[in-house]
Amino acid sequence: MSKLEEALEKANRLRNSAAIDDKSRKLDVFQNVEPRKIDNDYIVTLTRPDSPIAEEYRRLKSMLIRETKADFLNTIMITSSVNGEGKTLTAVNLAVTLAQEIDHTILLIDADLRKPMIHECLGIKYKYGLSDYLTQDIDISEVLIKTGIGNMVLLPAGRIVKNPVELLSSEKMKALIKELKQRYMDRYIIVDTPPILSCAEGIAIGSYMDGIVFVVREGQAQKKTIEDALSMIQELNILGLVFNNVSAANLDGHYSPYNYGYKHKEKQ
Repeated sequence: MSKLEEALEKANRLRNSAAIDDKSRKLDVFQNVEPRKIDNDYIVTLTRPDSPIAEEYRRLKSMLIRETKADFLNTIMITSSVNGEGKTLTAVNLAVTLAQEIDHTILLIDADLRKPMIHECLGIKYKYGLSDYLTQDIDISEVLIKTGIGNMVLLPAGRIVKNPVELLSSEKMKALIKELKQRYMDRYIIVDTPPILSCAEGIAIGSYMDGIVFVVREGQAQKKTIEDALSMIQELNILGLVFNNVSAANLDGHYSPYNYGYKHKEKQ
């Protein structure tokens, strides 16, 4: 049994047991945690679960499951063309909706080592993260954090490094993703990456992801910019496009800056 498998199985056992032995106490990330209260209004799937916006995320979740279930696609990258299009919020809200289902355990990975935001969105403090795991001799159990949000575990970004593209395209990173894919085929792994046109990490990670969800914010990126970004990943498995900030009326008759739509990209 791999170290990764042992670590995640420990997390599951602790969730179902009130007693924590001396050994598990040393692994703070796996101690039982109370359900987390989120005050971030942008995490609408938690703060406004009955809102039309949250319902759009649940629709996105259903579409994602439909696109991936038959072929056992479980590593999903969330990206965009440029900064400011809402990829991180899409990744977090999508992960939350999946984690709220009994049948789905979610690993959310913050692979944006330049501008990590997921831990701030969720109000989580941590000691080690992905970059630390890739550069140091750290056990995987030290970087996995139970979030207290459904069945969701977080692998935060870690310290900011000067060479993120080298780290994220390293053999150790590839081995980590490969092990996750092979050993946890029933577990969705949502990976938030830097924008495609801003840096090379997104393309590097995308090459060993099962699928890509591409976020487009209305009025943010120009059509040519979006086309350029999509052309750079056209050989990869683009599952669909999420349209953020769409000017469409919600069920209450008002317009929302966070309305979402999903468009499947036909395979060529």
